[in-house]
Amino acid sequence: MRIAVGSDHRGAELRSKLIDFLRQLDQVVIDATENASETDDYPDIAEAVARKVSSQEVDRGILICGTGLGMCIVANKIPGVRAAPCFDDLSAEMSRRHNDLNVLCLSGDMVAEKLADRIVEIWLKTPFEGGRHARRIQKIASLENRDGNAKE
Repeated sequence: MRIAVGSDHRGAELRSKLIDFLRQLDQVVIDATENASETDDYPDIAEAVARKVSSQEVDRGILICGTGLGMCIVANKIPGVRAAPCFDDLSAEMSRRHNDLNVLCLSGDMVAEKLADRIVEIWLKTPFEGGRHARRIQKIASLENRDGNAKE
């Protein structure tokens, strides 16, 4: 799987550790923050990762800021992106199973490294159930299209 990972300064340490962890899991990692400076704002990083997911340049994205919330807000502005913060095993599992989450948002301040590893591993391995959930995902895509935000 191709995964773009990005963070602001508050998520930099966790990002670095997660990149190593993802590579241990044999994932192809694109570090979207590799050339970023400390003056870059989280909206810039979130947009870069979300656009890679939206264009299918990568399969999924992971964004990390202080809470995971700011990154989530920005990523969800990009058509085709379904981003949410996950803080435990259940939210990671259900975000994939029911919502086909393609951008995982994490808190660099509130999620420890081992928990982050577990959340990411569950998120990567959990399949989308489809069925009634696919119908709901299609309704979300219809909202994007209806409001003139169709995927470019």
